[in-house]
Amino acid sequence: MPRIALVTCRPGPEVSVDRDLPGLAGALREAGADARAVAWDDPDTDWAGFDLAVIRSTWDYSWRAAEFLAWARRTGAVTRLANPAEVVAWNADKRYLGELAAAGVPTVPTRYLAPGEPAELPDGEYVVKPASGAGARFAARYTPDEHDTAVRQLARMHEEGFTAMVQPYVRGIDSSGERALQFFGGRLLHASRKGAVLAPGTPYDARKTAHPGLTPWRPTDTELAVAQRALAAVPDAPELLYARVDLVDDEEGRPQVMELELVEPNLFLSLHTGSVAGVVEGILDAARR
Repeated sequence: MPRIALVTCRPGPEVSVDRDLPGLAGALREAGADARAVAWDDPDTDWAGFDLAVIRSTWDYSWRAAEFLAWARRTGAVTRLANPAEVVAWNADKRYLGELAAAGVPTVPTRYLAPGEPAELPDGEYVVKPASGAGARFAARYTPDEHDTAVRQLARMHEEGFTAMVQPYVRGIDSSGERALQFFGGRLLHASRKGAVLAPGTPYDARKTAHPGLTPWRPTDTELAVAQRALAAVPDAPELLYARVDLVDDEEGRPQVMELELVEPNLFLSLHTGSVAGVVEGILDAARR
């Protein structure tokens, strides 16, 4: 009976509820595993006692990044961690988008402003968000007329130690949405489509709906090819248990990577109930290796 930890976080006012977690744990137990949800920062957990620790909903990690990455290194040293600690460290800093672009992967153009650097902002509509973030936390959409507000956001983020990302607002989101292609065990699991997260005028520190209007989606061959190129560009081509590639269309309607989620992506199993069996099989296979 493999012992499996589904790694989550403690409830809090800024933390979403993982609605998939109870069902996934139950499905694993029905399949013969000893599976339970465990908070990553639980001081009483003996991680060496698990055959596999699967990071699922550690949705507070981005504002505790150093602590979380240290936990991943320690845990990966005593048990099998999925995804591996080195992948988690690489993907937790969204400067990986620059590496994807350098590798020839179609990617949303991104500039980075570290603490102490001047607030150089575009002339058109743009988005500011942290290089370490989740759930659209500290993300906002601006027009050139809102320059002063954007500068205040940058100052706040820099005070808290965040490097900022500045991207053009991709208008394709308003028409074709954002598509999330989920992979599990190296194969396409399912795909979803959602609407725009950042409404004009929404304050950067307001809580946002991370996945508005989520619906099932059938990816095109072009979308699948871009997603696979992004996964192939991950350093050292590690074995990934799970991955989510978020795509949006550029001005010519071509898909490009908005984000590559390898740390704790929501699998949207409540929308894709038929995928639960495949996820269970993939986790059990990983635990038995």
